[in-house]
Amino acid sequence: MKILANDGLDQSGIDALTEKGFEVITTKIPQELLVDYINENNIRTVLVRSATQIRKDLIDACPSIEIIGRGGVGMDNIDVDYARSKNIHVINTPSASSESVAELVFAHLFSGARFLPDSNRKMPVIGDSEFAKLKKCYEKGIELRGKTIGIIGMGRIGQEVARIALGLGMRVIAADSNVGRASIKVKFYNNQFINVDIETEPLEGVLKHADFITLHVPAQKDGYMIGEEAFALMKEGVAIVNCSRGGVIDEEALVAALNSGKVAFAGLDVFMNEPTPSKEILNHPKISLTPHTGASTVEAQDRIGLSLAEQICSILQVY
Repeated sequence: MKILANDGLDQSGIDALTEKGFEVITTKIPQELLVDYINENNIRTVLVRSATQIRKDLIDACPSIEIIGRGGVGMDNIDVDYARSKNIHVINTPSASSESVAELVFAHLFSGARFLPDSNRKMPVIGDSEFAKLKKCYEKGIELRGKTIGIIGMGRIGQEVARIALGLGMRVIAADSNVGRASIKVKFYNNQFINVDIETEPLEGVLKHADFITLHVPAQKDGYMIGEEAFALMKEGVAIVNCSRGGVIDEEALVAALNSGKVAFAGLDVFMNEPTPSKEILNHPKISLTPHTGASTVEAQDRIGLSLAEQICSILQVY
């Protein structure tokens, strides 16, 4: 039984599947050669991340496929409904990377709050000659404790962001049309914990009252979620982080808001034109940048691999 992990698979997943008799192929097959490769090798399961597209034409051309797996949460690169209409199982790992993505959100927040992206650019160039000047430039950093974070999207990742924020002593507000209340369990090192209930509110309220805004929503089908009108509602000097999907934020509007001072800084892990983000975004001194690495931790990849292996074995009844 052959499995093609076209965008890679953690060794934990490979080992778990191999032990059950599967042959796991991790060779990266170019998109244009996928159909021939799948058919020639009688591939029954195709596992992808965000790079490989599994669309209707490929599904129709590859009758051997029984399972399509997405390592991660979003499945916008897969024609999910069509695949399921063909009795193909479509699986993903929605909870495996929540902690990793949430921690990256705070990496961007801490970086922006203390000017680390700009400081890291300039220190190697003029740190030895203009040290005092740079120190003066970055003397107005801010703390996260006591500030209000607005979470747009209170699914698994949004709730993990809330958990960390509460632990930092932040006030948490949230918007989600599908979630009315979220109960967040904040654990401490000595096995103590507190439960905090967060009532969601309309998006407009979150935009108006948050000091920091973080987005955890699916790819948008009809325009941007955050554009000129949304930026106009925000506080002066707000900060915004997007570790969800490119296209959720209008990047032109974001740059304008950064240049005007309306937005103090931004953190972006995803972009409108992946894998070729605009130069204006990449070179902006007020943006903290990562190349879509929200789930790219050793721990998350281990959980993703094991979760996919468990689901595949369950579907194919391999025990």
